[in-house]
Amino acid sequence: MNSAPYSPPPPAPLDYLHVDASMLVVVKPGGLLSVPGRGADKADCLVSRVQADFSDALIVHRLDMETSGLIVLARNTVAHRCLSLMFQEREVHKRYLAVVDGLLASDEGSLDYPLIADWPNRPLQKVDFDTGKPSTTHYRVIARDGDELVTRVELTPVTGRTHQLRVHMLTLGHPILGDALYGTPDTHKAGRLLLHASSLELKHPDSGLPLSFASEPPF
Repeated sequence: MNSAPYSPPPPAPLDYLHVDASMLVVVKPGGLLSVPGRGADKADCLVSRVQADFSDALIVHRLDMETSGLIVLARNTVAHRCLSLMFQEREVHKRYLAVVDGLLASDEGSLDYPLIADWPNRPLQKVDFDTGKPSTTHYRVIARDGDELVTRVELTPVTGRTHQLRVHMLTLGHPILGDALYGTPDTHKAGRLLLHASSLELKHPDSGLPLSFASEPPF
């Protein structure tokens, strides 16, 4: 599948919400890869920029290139193992804010659409009720704009499948604005994917104390 050339945002100071000897929490800009892609032209990414500030930083989880918002990095292998296990065991609570096309009929609901890679059209994912992996997203309407015919919505993924939020909202009939992969011409009216990882709740890898972080979307 053809894609546009990688054009990351220009280097700028990163927004660190938390820094200690074991972990970092930083806001990833939209349009920046979480980790290096294939080829020298895709070497610029969040982890390389963070490592310019903290050479020991280790990526724990990822966001899609187009998605902005909160990401956790570890600063040693013990913390990395602990944090990675929290994500694997779904002990980290994440919430996203998005703007989607159309006016959602219900104020809240749950989406259970099993997902699988659409191999002939990679990196696209698709819903497949026969062979897809279980995938669940809760949604809650924040505001509806009757003039623009869009809805601002909070999305809470229970599972963490590739492109889960994007495919689930598309399947519901309300694709996220600015989605170049899954959107329609109507949803391209946004200059970027309007999806932001806005909230993270987890335990500190050393003390076990609860931590909570929030980031306002830039849209």
